[in-house]
Amino acid sequence: MWDWIVPFLVVLTVLVFVHELGHYLIARRVGVRVEVFSIGFGPELFGWTDGHGTRWKVSAIPLGGYVKMLGEHEHDEAEEGEKPQPLTPEEEAESFQRKSVGQRSAVVAAGPAANFLFAIVALAILFAAVGVPTPKAGIGSVQEGSAAAQSGLQQGDLIVAIEDRPVQWFEEVRQIVRDNPGQPLRLDVLRQDETLAITATPLPRAAGPEDGGRSEVGLLGITPDPQQVGYERINPLKAVGVAAQRTYELTAQILSALGQIITGSRTADELGGPIRIAQLSGQMADDGIINFVLFMAALSINLGLINLLPIPMLDGGHLAFYAVEAMRGRPLNKTIQEYGFRIGLAFVLFLMIFATWNDLTNLRVFEFLRDLIS
Repeated sequence: MWDWIVPFLVVLTVLVFVHELGHYLIARRVGVRVEVFSIGFGPELFGWTDGHGTRWKVSAIPLGGYVKMLGEHEHDEAEEGEKPQPLTPEEEAESFQRKSVGQRSAVVAAGPAANFLFAIVALAILFAAVGVPTPKAGIGSVQEGSAAAQSGLQQGDLIVAIEDRPVQWFEEVRQIVRDNPGQPLRLDVLRQDETLAITATPLPRAAGPEDGGRSEVGLLGITPDPQQVGYERINPLKAVGVAAQRTYELTAQILSALGQIITGSRTADELGGPIRIAQLSGQMADDGIINFVLFMAALSINLGLINLLPIPMLDGGHLAFYAVEAMRGRPLNKTIQEYGFRIGLAFVLFLMIFATWNDLTNLRVFEFLRDLIS
């Protein structure tokens, strides 16, 4: 159990800190007084107050965090039935609600933005220091009737050279094959502990627009082996670009999967909750620091996207209210906002319960309990 809990708390603490730090930094930038920066909820375990009056603390329930800004929820400042105390001129200048719509939107959007930025920075450091996870020149599958099948190539083979030119990555093999349609190629292949010389002739295929004006390209009919992956180091500047591209691609994949779940073309059983995240945290930690960092980056992107959903209670819900305020020239009625937040809270709680149910079902907890009492 502790193999799950400790990595999960590390991941959650880091990602929550990054998210709330985004809110904090932009709030300070636009002149909002931040009263509390908390990691966790509930009673304070320990903390300190900085020179700006912000109470930094770690609380007892380590399942999230928050930043409390002056005037952020004015209707909560007074007891029920009492009028809120008027702010002093100094407090007015530092109140969140007295800032412009654009400034408030920037503060709210900064949390998810920080999660995306964290993913880019973490991946860039990993790619520069260790390398980009890249498929080696191993064969994952061979298409029936393809040039590879005719030549005798098999799943699990590792191509180490083509025409006496050493190759390491699958993309190198792909490029050489594409450049030699219909030309016999001598492949040096490592199969188990034996090196074989195999001749394969890439089948010509009509080139598409992405092939730079070629009339045809070569096709061997193999796919990379997901079990044979190496790390290709790149310079720091390129690492930032690749990290940003990978972050964009993963974001697109998550949005696509979410759209498929909404339209019903993909089952909602794939949604995971805190138990599933804890399980994966433990597994990734066991797999080493590289997979752990990759997992944290992916989870940070998920956290950023979830918070941008236009659901009241989430950052995206606040941004939606601010967009309406910008168009109307005045905020929505407080009653409407309050009901919106209640509906949003109910929806978020429902999602948490549903995801947790999926976690328990996938772990066969209910089957275990049934067996105990049967």
